[in-house]
Amino acid sequence: MTFASRCQLLLLAALVVNALPRDLNQFPCEALESQLHLENTTIISATRVAAPTNVTTTASADCLTPQALVSASICRVEFLVNTTSTSSVRGEAWLPDIWYGRFLAVGNGGLGGCIDYANLDYGASLHFATVGSNNGHDGQDGRAFFNNPEVINDFAYRAIHVETVIGKQIVDTYYGTAHHRSYYLGCSTGGRQGTQAALKYPEDFDGIVAGAPATDWNHLMGWDTMMARYIGAPNATASPSFITPSLWNVIAAEILEQCDTLDGVKDGIITEPDDCHFRPDSLRCKGDTVQNCLTVPQLEALRKIYGPIKDTVGHLLYPRYDPGAEADGNAQRVLSGSIISSDWFRYTIFNDSTYDFSNFSVDDVVFSDQINPGGIRTFDGDLSEFKNRGGKFLTYHGRRDEVIPSGNSKRVYNLISKTLHMPSLDSFYRLFLVPGMNHCAFGPGAWRFGQYGLMTGAVNASTHNVLLALVDWVEQGIPPDTVMGTADDGTQRDHCRYPRRSIYNGESFICE
Repeated sequence: MTFASRCQLLLLAALVVNALPRDLNQFPCEALESQLHLENTTIISATRVAAPTNVTTTASADCLTPQALVSASICRVEFLVNTTSTSSVRGEAWLPDIWYGRFLAVGNGGLGGCIDYANLDYGASLHFATVGSNNGHDGQDGRAFFNNPEVINDFAYRAIHVETVIGKQIVDTYYGTAHHRSYYLGCSTGGRQGTQAALKYPEDFDGIVAGAPATDWNHLMGWDTMMARYIGAPNATASPSFITPSLWNVIAAEILEQCDTLDGVKDGIITEPDDCHFRPDSLRCKGDTVQNCLTVPQLEALRKIYGPIKDTVGHLLYPRYDPGAEADGNAQRVLSGSIISSDWFRYTIFNDSTYDFSNFSVDDVVFSDQINPGGIRTFDGDLSEFKNRGGKFLTYHGRRDEVIPSGNSKRVYNLISKTLHMPSLDSFYRLFLVPGMNHCAFGPGAWRFGQYGLMTGAVNASTHNVLLALVDWVEQGIPPDTVMGTADDGTQRDHCRYPRRSIYNGESFICE
């Protein structure tokens, strides 16, 4: 039996209470295509899919999902919603034969207009009626935003709301009864979307899992661009500041040498990157040595990378890169000298498809937030409406995140605390920091806790599965004290809710 199959059986055993078997004669799946009429919506197709199997998708080639796994038998509904005369959202609803009365919306990643089929399958395998969308455009780049503000609006805030409103109507019609709880699951851009939903549409969800949220979006895009500028972008390889991938390996080893044991154990993991004050001068080239060492321009670039970015008068724009994150191979997305956020600035901020970034500076980062296309910033601490209606918000962030500094999630927590005058947010908002985890998943730490698809360790206990922990919190009033993660080698570790810290007591890590 495969790992995914074992996970599915465990979850079925855990969630069998209150299951509602689907009467296939009550409202046949195929009838949705011709008989369901929703405002500004076209039901493209409605087909029954017997699991396990793979289905063909209509995703753009760069989404890399020509086929999608279906682990639980479903009614698959494909739909299109016209959000304005110049914009639309394409989505799918995966409606499992055995349903627990729960609705789940899933988010997206990057600038992407790619339906998250892995989490559609994950949700349906947990017997949530699960809905996802293309976020208002197709493909992984930002060209669809160019001179099209309504497409930007879909991406910034509207697509998740639309998929939720239409998805709930599809779900309630198909099952012949209203859903009783509504949830959201996403990471990265999906984490930002979940946060935006709580801010703008607090009635949409009873519970939200928002991982590694790309909040304070414009400043994040600017931070990413400045990382590339520090090492010479847009012509990085010709710059004296450029740092090669092999040199990054040297830097990563030195950072571990300086900071690995700060938490009391040498294990290749920096538990609290904020305690790591990396001294790059230890790698300075001396005498005739030119291999595996850094020149003065490279050292200056490192000091900037491992410091926060600030505007010209010293105001914080975005936290620093986490020491330790450079060790992940995917860190080259940010540290290679290429600008992964280039499309955001070209197609939304400057409206100039030929902009070359040769004069990009922190002034442009500030300018981008003044423009704030579609109100995408998502950096507002007023979650009072979501809190007051009983909403629960569960967020997590890897301390080895190579794409979004984990310090930003601390910053958001503190912003909410200050805005709501709540020293502790434990009653409705919990942040779990995950040592040794990369962006959303993977890494040397205990990164599997049910946060993204069956690959993330779908264990049948809410103590080990962040989505099930959210269900317990919403439906039984049992908040998660910790989240237990599992590493690739099978070792487990409790992840602590902020502001508690993970402390090594000589035998294991505990939360204090």
